[in-house]
Amino acid sequence: MLRSAVRSVARASAGPLSGIATPEKWVVDWFTGDMANSAGVRVDYDTAMMYAPFFAGVRVIAEDLGALPLFLYERMARGKKRATGHPLYPLLHDAPNDMMGAMSFKEALQGHAITWGGGAAYVVTHERTGVIEELWPLRPDRARVKVRQMGKGRVERWLQYRDDVNGIYANLAPGEFLYVNGLGFDGVRGYSVVELAANSIGLGLATEHYGAKTFSNGAAPAGALSHPENLSPEARKRMADDWENIHRGIDRAHRVAILEEGVTWQAVGLPNDANQFLETRKLQVTDMARWLRLPPHKIGDLDRATFSNIEEQQLDYVSSALNAWLIRWEQAVLTQLMLPEERARYFPEHLVDALLRGNTAARYQAYAIGRQWGWLSANDVRDRENMNPVDGGDAYLVPLNMIPAGGGAPPAEEDDARAAARRYARLLRGRGIAARENIAEAWAPKIEEADREIADLEREKVGALVDKHLDTGGRGGRSTSAFLAALSALYDTDGPIAEAMTALWLPIMTSFAGDVAEDAAKQVGHDEDVDLSVWARAYTLSHVGYQLSSSFGGLRKRTEDADTQEDAAEAVVDLLIKWQEERPAQTARWEATQLPNAAAREAWKEAGVQKLQWVARGSKSCPYCTKLDGRTIAIEEPFIAKGDEVEGEDGEALKAKRNTFHPPVHAGCDCEVIPVVTD
Repeated sequence: MLRSAVRSVARASAGPLSGIATPEKWVVDWFTGDMANSAGVRVDYDTAMMYAPFFAGVRVIAEDLGALPLFLYERMARGKKRATGHPLYPLLHDAPNDMMGAMSFKEALQGHAITWGGGAAYVVTHERTGVIEELWPLRPDRARVKVRQMGKGRVERWLQYRDDVNGIYANLAPGEFLYVNGLGFDGVRGYSVVELAANSIGLGLATEHYGAKTFSNGAAPAGALSHPENLSPEARKRMADDWENIHRGIDRAHRVAILEEGVTWQAVGLPNDANQFLETRKLQVTDMARWLRLPPHKIGDLDRATFSNIEEQQLDYVSSALNAWLIRWEQAVLTQLMLPEERARYFPEHLVDALLRGNTAARYQAYAIGRQWGWLSANDVRDRENMNPVDGGDAYLVPLNMIPAGGGAPPAEEDDARAAARRYARLLRGRGIAARENIAEAWAPKIEEADREIADLEREKVGALVDKHLDTGGRGGRSTSAFLAALSALYDTDGPIAEAMTALWLPIMTSFAGDVAEDAAKQVGHDEDVDLSVWARAYTLSHVGYQLSSSFGGLRKRTEDADTQEDAAEAVVDLLIKWQEERPAQTARWEATQLPNAAAREAWKEAGVQKLQWVARGSKSCPYCTKLDGRTIAIEEPFIAKGDEVEGEDGEALKAKRNTFHPPVHAGCDCEVIPVVTD
């Protein structure tokens, strides 16, 4: 009942008119006074927005922030990716509710945050799962932030929403509202710029009022008519009325005055230039820019603007004033809309690249430097320019004369012993594939056994969470959302599943890689030891991270797709049993192909091999692998770049999801790579 009532109020673009029994805030202000200022002009939240420089400043920040896309990202082992599957993603990026887009929502809250000190939104969650479904902005004049003592020294921020007209009184707890505040005395509630700048805004309004009155009364300042004789009251009134009728008003300004009977005109007020009227108005524009931390040109003050300094001021505005608000938004979303266990995996971030672009020539020069020295590819540049990628555009280039630090160029000619060793290596290459197969067959049972232990552990740990939270046996479970939260903690990179995986996988992968490296070095005539222990640890952690993400994702999908808690419990248990029965053998088959190729490639790199060749394996080779058979590339380059397509015999293409430096290229692929050795 409370949720629907608050949401209905939030949907209303404007509340109903106030009555005498329940007056709105503006009615109270009208009778009891307004924000104190020395200019003698009424200043409140409505009149402040009628002052052009202040309104322009609020609009600039609110519109700029609202227009920037807000993405939810998932942290990867290296880098990040957009978390389009998270429930918050469409709310933050597209539309927070069915009546407004993301820009309108953010723009409204940002305007409230500047003028009122904070912008609040009501969070609508699913009654059963607790997943956030909608966000609705709340009227700032009816929302008050309160700090409550919760015991044991803990405090929480609550939102008191009071709507006297509709009879709604709600105390929203953390998790039921989103609150974005600016600078404040306690870090919880922000200062209202309207209240702090009441004098400045009042002076600006007073200046505007003075100018309007001047033009409405006449183009000349006030003055006095002087008569040499004493006039009766009736004569004085008649003379004043005649003068007003002829000269008052902007349409009658500068008419010729004919004075009779010795009457003279004496100016009493100061002219506008003596009052520094225009200077005052200009100063107030600068003053508003100062209050809002804006470059003056953003609100129309171009007196000291040039083409060059406007660009620099724009960059400074984005990196300082606007960036401060962007961080406040991102931290508010992170801390108020996401569970603690989600924060280690997901984070919100605005995309500000478009606002930080320099002029075309400078931008292209920066791209050229990045392309030349190898940290940008052609498709990286095209992506920053909002252009589609091109085939082969993912390659990274470096100058030919670049060598590793501390190293030197290889000798121009090899000595006889080295040449003989390389010739012998070519003889060994023929048996290299068979040798790696034997090594893989020896380690595959150990891999399968390790993954079976992991599957059994997952059945035990996840099964306990099912019993506790999904109430499968009628023992008083809690909720699906509680199960998912506990599941996320279980599959965290520092959780018990990750710890068990690392403990089981690391010794196996290290020894497996060591055997492969020893054979690969012999294959190319490299007689020095190749230590792949550091590489094997990185490979293991990458494998652990992938399996954690895959397992958690599969369990989460089964849970969220179920109609009831009982259905979710059954689906989760079925998946755990399937893992126990099928996954260990699948993992062993995959690693028996991937690790030997990956470890051999690392060993060959250390041995100085420059090129690799793809070898498809007999009748088991699929059409895609057949297309790759015989392809030769530099050892540092991928056989297939991310996004490239390999066509099969029936014309259906296989699109690569990652850079492929070695087999397998798909499930069931049993191809190999071999070194290309020349004299």
